Amino acid sequence: MQLLQRRTAGEAIFDFMNNVFMLIICFVTLYPVWYVLVNSFNEGADAMRGGIYWWPRVFSLGSYQAVFANNGIMTAMGVTIAKTLIGTIVHVFFTAMIAYAYSRRELIGRKLYMLIGTITLFFGGGLIPTYLLIRDLGLLDSFWVYIIPAMFSFFDLIIFMAFFRELPDALEEAAKIDGANDFGIFCRIVLPVSMPVVATIALFHGVYQWNDYFTGMIYINNTDLQPIQTYLYRVVAQSSSNQMMAAAPGIVAQSVTSQSIKLATMVVTTLPIVLVYPFLQKYFVKGLMIGSIKG
Repeated sequence: MQLLQRRTAGEAIFDFMNNVFMLIICFVTLYPVWYVLVNSFNEGADAMRGGIYWWPRVFSLGSYQAVFANNGIMTAMGVTIAKTLIGTIVHVFFTAMIAYAYSRRELIGRKLYMLIGTITLFFGGGLIPTYLLIRDLGLLDSFWVYIIPAMFSFFDLIIFMAFFRELPDALEEAAKIDGANDFGIFCRIVLPVSMPVVATIALFHGVYQWNDYFTGMIYINNTDLQPIQTYLYRVVAQSSSNQMMAAAPGIVAQSVTSQSIKLATMVVTTLPIVLVYPFLQKYFVKGLMIGSIKG
């Protein structure tokens, strides 16, 4: 009984310390986001004095009015939404289709294909050869530069394969008896029962598409085709915030600064993907567990 009591007390101390440690980690992770949010809702000139940590001292929507008064950010938002939706759908379907073929034991040369794909996980062609390839394909200053090069990922293929291999063979056998071909089996049977892994890969790639600024910075010169993250890069690293201040209405321009516009732009570019994540979280957690338990 005494050993049991000591063990129970030890467990209680461990749980307490573990909770304290996790709370500290959560605070360190979330507070920078809260700091940006609070300062973005504070009047820009007042925020320059500092001392704002938890709540806005002088509440103002001037920074957001200046951001949305700029037509460039709305155009960039539209490009980002389009490339995220189209790119995610194309990526998930194309990668899943190839992964389904790789998961079939009767595929000729499957081991060779896996070897070649595994090499690409560790070695890449480099920026200059990639740029030359994109140029020769005619994708410079094209919306499809966001879609076509990102259609396939061997890492995502491995996750798909782990799920497809766990599907019972009886599903395919029954479909083949009914006269379905491989493509029909994939579209009508395999994909519908693979929603956990589909949602996981969609979240992975959707976040990538939304956060990708490098593609727009390297391959796009037309400002009408630049995504929101590239626009944010221009605001933070260049003088676009000063241009937004100059273009803002007179009353708004008096209450904002370049720093407050930068913070408001960060919130605007981050908020949509943060709001989407909770709806896919249950599929995301389940999808990450694929292949971790063997019966």
